[in-house]
Amino acid sequence: MTETPSIGFVAIGRNEGERFKRCLLSLKKEATRIVYVDSGSADDSVPFARAEGVEVVELPRDRPFTAARARNAGFDALASRWPDTDYVMFIDGDCELAPGFAEAAAQTLTANSALGAVTGRCRERFPDATVYNRLCDMEWDGPTGEIDACGGIFMVRADGFRAAGRFNPAVIAAEDDDFCIRLRETGAKIERIGRDMCFHDADMHHFGQWWRRMERAGHAFAQVGDLHPGYFAAERRRAWIWGLVIPATALIGAPFTYGLSLALLLLYPLSLWKTRRGLIARGAAPDHATLAATFLTLSKFPTLIGLLDYKRKKMTGRQIGIVEYK
Repeated sequence: MTETPSIGFVAIGRNEGERFKRCLLSLKKEATRIVYVDSGSADDSVPFARAEGVEVVELPRDRPFTAARARNAGFDALASRWPDTDYVMFIDGDCELAPGFAEAAAQTLTANSALGAVTGRCRERFPDATVYNRLCDMEWDGPTGEIDACGGIFMVRADGFRAAGRFNPAVIAAEDDDFCIRLRETGAKIERIGRDMCFHDADMHHFGQWWRRMERAGHAFAQVGDLHPGYFAAERRRAWIWGLVIPATALIGAPFTYGLSLALLLLYPLSLWKTRRGLIARGAAPDHATLAATFLTLSKFPTLIGLLDYKRKKMTGRQIGIVEYK
């Protein structure tokens, strides 16, 4: 008779307030093995977690906070207190776990020994509150089945997590992509199952927040691309071409071409139209496709800034710290 695998949870957060309270209470409905890792919160997250009887780890402030560092610390605390834990689920403090997902993910791992990690559908809690929340909800609607990488919310075999080398604490964004690459290098597969995993509260209300989030993405494309040559290559190439080459050529060439080079700027509405058409062909509603295509076209500029920021820090030897957008 096969024993039921033991599941532990690692939640990470920083000043998540009521969102963290919802997160923790949703975890307590599923398990008792819970570790919360706090990255310097100034709110009541830590005392709330302790009052709920949860194991709490407060990260020292002697080096930059990163999600990777927090998740590693949580895994260590979980393994120390409950060394027989088979599967570990990581979740962010601004997310509420969907009922039944942890059990379904564990069953999927148990049924297929080739799988190293399982993820699901992350949904935005308030998708209609702002256009930025809607964009997040659309971004997270990925295909089911075997995938190359997933976000930082997933369930993983404890032994597989160790074998893959854990998260790299020096990677400040897309640390989940970096981990998934190394997990697959061990021979393990990653699967997204077709059910809700969590409800995320993006809480994005301003264009500046979205812009900063895209800068963070550019930083991630550059750093992870350095660690794994070829990965995010297409994203980096698009940022350079659409964020710099086309507009620079159009503007610099204008005095020498009697302004004809400015016609290159028409490539942007053309790209937007083609992107929108592709999204609709894949099943997106027309209004959602228009929204996504508009921001995807615009995103090349902040993404390029993020790429350049990473390169600047690398060249000058500056310490790379967390990029926050909230």
